[in-house]
Amino acid sequence: MSSTDLAVIILAAGKGTRMKSSTHKVLHPLAGHPMLMHLMDRLVPLSPSRKVVVVGAGKEQVENAVGDISEIVVQEPQLGTGHAVQVTRDALEGFDGNVLILYGDVPMLTEETLQAMVDARMGDTAASVVVLGFRPADTKAYGRLVVNGSGELEAIVEHKDASEEQRKIDLCNSGIMAVDGKELFTLLDLVSNDNASSEYYLTDIVEIARSRGLTCSVVEADEQEVMGINSRRELAEAEAVFQNRRRDWFMAEGVTLIDPNTVFFAHDTRVGRDVVIGPNVFFGPGVTIDDNVKIHSFSHLEGCTVHSGASVGPFARLRPNADIGEGAKIGNFVEIKKSTIEKDAKVSHLTYIGDARVGEGANIGAGTITCNYDGFNKFKTDIGKGAFIGSNTSLVAPVTIGDGAIVGAGSVVTKEVSADALAVTRASQKELGGWALKFRQNQKK
Repeated sequence: MSSTDLAVIILAAGKGTRMKSSTHKVLHPLAGHPMLMHLMDRLVPLSPSRKVVVVGAGKEQVENAVGDISEIVVQEPQLGTGHAVQVTRDALEGFDGNVLILYGDVPMLTEETLQAMVDARMGDTAASVVVLGFRPADTKAYGRLVVNGSGELEAIVEHKDASEEQRKIDLCNSGIMAVDGKELFTLLDLVSNDNASSEYYLTDIVEIARSRGLTCSVVEADEQEVMGINSRRELAEAEAVFQNRRRDWFMAEGVTLIDPNTVFFAHDTRVGRDVVIGPNVFFGPGVTIDDNVKIHSFSHLEGCTVHSGASVGPFARLRPNADIGEGAKIGNFVEIKKSTIEKDAKVSHLTYIGDARVGEGANIGAGTITCNYDGFNKFKTDIGKGAFIGSNTSLVAPVTIGDGAIVGAGSVVTKEVSADALAVTRASQKELGGWALKFRQNQKK
């Protein structure tokens, strides 16, 4: 498809009052990514030439989220879904290709479904209006799609207006459409607001199109794919659907999840083959895991890369810009932030490494801290290849530890340590014989 063939309208003017939030409804995150941006991501393979988001309140929030990848149009006052599409007329002036009409609070649509709708608008059997239908377990809340023997959509009938026979139809309306751009605004101009709500309903264009001799058709999607999110509960339900899909997909691609229901992925998590992920692991956005990695239980990863053969956790935290080299080990209660841990290095216990490089094969003892922040600025620690840092060491940045150097346990290092040198900064040990016995005796008096 040529990029000039498709425009997309995303309706996002609802107030979202059920969210009870100062954040615009469509910007609430699903798998660490705003709902609206899930839709934007799904549109990339379709290469639309125009994207228009219709908003009411919260225009600035949406503009900041989409940047220059979409045009923002304000619907004020809000007079229904038909009116919401009508306000895009100026933005789409001169456009006569295919128009996809989506909803910003329906973020689970797949690329395949969107492409199927566009395809239904093309070719010898092209329909002027294509409606996305689904078959819910409970149909009472939805309008029915009445299809004739030829598979053409004849009408959309709301549940309250449907006959007993029509209520037996389980094919329901999602509200999502693909429309011939040459006909869209002509059809909308004929929509009336003569109804109990005095609103202009987008669904009315099906009846109008049929009366003008135009063809309407249906593409079907899974019920979960057209989930609308209007409340925190529905957001949690959508999150559960997303996570289950991702878990199934990763396992099908060669990832072992020991307890799948306790592992949570972000929208962009990348995991290679033969990776083993333990229970209660959380992936924030921006994580890439190469092949043959082990992520042990209760670990939290975000914005990081873990290379082949490495081991992380249990109870480890990898923060943004942590880069864990091949075969490296990040052990229990270790936190890594904005640091490179090179091949086969070990950071095994109770350690914080921030703004640092840990060289190949280096060993960082338990309780080591890189003191990288002075209250105003961050400084770097550089630990050389094969270096050994003893337990309970504080490395006060900026500082360099040379290749092969050893730092004795309990040291506070503030100056460069040369390659292959030993650095020890703790005070000499003293012993006062019998002191402890005398102390206890005095306490009993």
